[in-house]
Amino acid sequence: MNRISAALLSFLAFLLLLGGCSGYYFPNVYDGPQVAIYMPTWGNRTDKLGIDSTMYNSMSEWFLKSDKINLTKEKEGADLILAGEIISISLPSIGWSSAARTTDVKVQMILRYVLKDMKSGKIIWEVPQEVWTEDYNTLAQQASSEDEAVEHILKDVSEKIYLGTISRIRKMSRGSSL
Repeated sequence: MNRISAALLSFLAFLLLLGGCSGYYFPNVYDGPQVAIYMPTWGNRTDKLGIDSTMYNSMSEWFLKSDKINLTKEKEGADLILAGEIISISLPSIGWSSAARTTDVKVQMILRYVLKDMKSGKIIWEVPQEVWTEDYNTLAQQASSEDEAVEHILKDVSEKIYLGTISRIRKMSRGSSL
């Protein structure tokens, strides 16, 4: 009788645990209605070649987390357009050692982006100018180069844009547009 009670209690605990997890929500994954997003390669007004494709690849990695979002290079049939431009990259501040060696560098990137409903033409989200910075110490090798600092900024920007986009898509789908 004791083993049956223990087994029954274990089974009930398992069911309770299973039932408690059914409402778990993953904020980083969109699971609403299917959405097609046209995302052209970002504009690049800098002298840094290839940064536009690096940005596209970084963004794509985030959007692949959601099976219900289809990134496309085709405008036709898309629900939304997500477009942006890297306006500038600069090194606004540099620290020097007593031996006249560069020690600290700040990379600054300025960009803009927009999320627009293709059917209505309505702008859902627009950031006309956003400044991102990344510091690195050339002596401590925290980031071994300007390129690594830029890549770190692109990853952070991509995450922010992805999370902002799915948040807005969720709001739209509650309003029945999608």
